[in-house]
Amino acid sequence: MSDRNHEQQQSSEQPARRREMSRRQFLSYTLGGTGAFMFSMPILWTLRFSVDPWLQPKKETEWIKVVALDKLGPDPISVDFKVHVVDGWYESDQTLTAWIALDENGKPYALSPVCKHLGCTVNWNGNAQYPNQYYCPCHGAHYTKKGEALAVANAPLDQYAVDVRDGWVYLGQLMPNQLV
Repeated sequence: MSDRNHEQQQSSEQPARRREMSRRQFLSYTLGGTGAFMFSMPILWTLRFSVDPWLQPKKETEWIKVVALDKLGPDPISVDFKVHVVDGWYESDQTLTAWIALDENGKPYALSPVCKHLGCTVNWNGNAQYPNQYYCPCHGAHYTKKGEALAVANAPLDQYAVDVRDGWVYLGQLMPNQLV
């Protein structure tokens, strides 16, 4: 009996034997961890790039000086102006056009020349059949002087925000037409 007690004492004094990791387990853990890391990186980059525009501070509307107020009359005139555009990481200066005229009260308004049907460019008095109207040569859409759609197009021409300072007309952001 004493031999048994002696064996129990010896076994309790010996450190517990740890089970060692096999090569197969080591490779599974290493390759699994590396694969998970490599799989997650494109997802994190995509998430970062898709969320980035929301993280950027919003800018105030940039007002662009386009034409002297005394050059305007009741009939619309075409005015070209440049806008600095930042599209992601690409920056460029784009030339835009607006049709600007004075309303019945002498206040200026500006309309976009982009047809609401398919995006072609409209012209004032562009067709003798439709005098004193904007006309789109692509599919025959035409609009009133204030941009109201009369045929083909389903929406009025867009309108620019307008501000008058020191005898000059400034254009701001493009918005849905509020004149009609």
